[in-house]
Amino acid sequence: MNITTDIREEHDLLGYKEIPNDRLYGIQTQRAVENFNITGVTIGDYPELSKAFVLVKKACAHANKKTGYLDAGIADAISDACDALLASDHSEHFVVDMIQGGAGTSTNMNFNEVIANKALEILGHSYGDYNHCHPNNHVNMSQSTNDAYPTALKLAMFFAKDPLITELKLLIESLQVKAEEFKDVLKMGRTQLQDAVPMTLGQTFSSYAVTLKKEVAEIENSAKQLLSINMGGTAIGTCINTSPNYTPFVTEFLADFSELDVTKAEDLIEATQDMGAFVVFSSALKRLAIKLSKICNDLRLLSSGPRAGFGEINLPAAQPGSSIMPGKINPVIPEVVNQIAFKVMGNDLTVSFAAEAGQMELNAFEPVIANSILESLKILGNGIETLRERCINGITANEEHCLESVRNSLGILTALSPYLGYEACSDLAKDALQNNCNILDLIIEKKLLSKEQLDLLTEPKNLVRAQLKDK
Repeated sequence: MNITTDIREEHDLLGYKEIPNDRLYGIQTQRAVENFNITGVTIGDYPELSKAFVLVKKACAHANKKTGYLDAGIADAISDACDALLASDHSEHFVVDMIQGGAGTSTNMNFNEVIANKALEILGHSYGDYNHCHPNNHVNMSQSTNDAYPTALKLAMFFAKDPLITELKLLIESLQVKAEEFKDVLKMGRTQLQDAVPMTLGQTFSSYAVTLKKEVAEIENSAKQLLSINMGGTAIGTCINTSPNYTPFVTEFLADFSELDVTKAEDLIEATQDMGAFVVFSSALKRLAIKLSKICNDLRLLSSGPRAGFGEINLPAAQPGSSIMPGKINPVIPEVVNQIAFKVMGNDLTVSFAAEAGQMELNAFEPVIANSILESLKILGNGIETLRERCINGITANEEHCLESVRNSLGILTALSPYLGYEACSDLAKDALQNNCNILDLIIEKKLLSKEQLDLLTEPKNLVRAQLKDK
C-alpha cells in the first residue's frame, strides 16, 4: 500500500473531513474526537477493552462468512486485521473518549474503521478505500452498537478482573505472613475505640486475610454474569438484519476466540436493555473497596503516634510527612488506598444511576458504566499492589508496648469476670480508674486471687481463646 499524501478525505452523511493518512481510524472517529473532549481517557487506554472489541469483530466476521453473507476474502482480511491488532499495541488509533453520547456508537465505529483500514492494508488497498472493505457494510455486518458494544464491555471487564484477583491474592498472602509473624504479640482488642478484650496482633492480620479471601469468590461469582451476551440481537434484540444461524455461530466463535464460556442470553430484547450484570459486578468491586478502606483505617489507627497515639505497629516510612513539622511521617499508603475506595464507591453509585436511567429498549448510558467499572478495576489493582509492597510487607510490631497496654487495660477484667463476678470486676475497674493503679496489682492487694492463679488466668494463650470448660 502506498501513502501518497499526508491526508485523505472521507465522507459520511454530515459531509466531508480530512483525516491524517497514517491514521487507521476514519471520519466518524474524527467527529467523536471533536465532539467528546471529556475525560482525557480514551478507549485505547484500556487494553482489555481493545482486546475484547477486536475479538468480537473477529467472531462476527467468521460467523458472517459461515452464513455465506460475507465474502470469504473480505472476511479473512478482517480476521487477519483483528489478529494483527491483537498481536501488537495499536492504542494510538483508538482515540475516542471513554465517556461519549450515542450509547457507544463512537467506540464501535472507531473499532470498525480501524479494522476496516487494517484489512485494506492487508488487501493492498489504501486507507479509506472502503469499496473493498467497509466499516459498516463489512466489519459491522449483522451487528449494531447495541449488541457489539455491551458484549465487548462485558468481556473487557472479565479480562480486567484477572489482574485484580492476582493482586488481591498476593495481598492476602502478605497478610497471612504477618499473621504468622505476629501470632504471639499480645495486644488489646477494641470495640467502639474503647478497650475490649485481649487478642494477638496475629489474629488482627489473620482476620484481614480471611475477609479479603471472601472478596475473591465474590468478584469471581459476580463476573460470571458478564458472560451472558446479546450478540445477534442487533438494534433492540429482535435480530433484524441477521440470518437465523448467525447468533449461535457468532456466540460459538466468540467463545472459541476469547477462551471464555460466553453464552447467548435467554432473551435478547431483555439483554439489550438490561444493565443488571454491570450493577452486580460493580457492587462486588465496591464491597472490596469498603473492606480495603476499613483495613486501612485500622492500620492508620494502630500506627498512630508514634508517641501520642496507639503506636502498636510501625508502617514503613514512605516519604517525609510535613513541610512544616520536622520528623513527621504520615501513613500515606493507607491514605491513598482510602481515597481509591472512595472513588470506587462513587463509581458504583454512577453505575447505579446510569443503569436506572435506561429507557425503553436501550440504555444510552453504557459509556459511563464502562468508564466507571474499568477505572475501578484499574485503580483497585494498582492500589492493592501499592498497599502490599509499600506498606503491609514492611509492618513491624511494638511488642512491648502492646503487652504493656494489655497489662494496664481494664479490658483484662472481662477475662476474669467468670471467676470474680461481674459486680466485683466493675468495682475493680472503678477503683483502678479513680486511683490510677494497675488492675492486676489491685487484685493481688485485695486478695481476690493468688498470684499463681492470676498468672495462669492471664497467660497470653488463655486470654485469646475459649477458656471455660464444659460442665
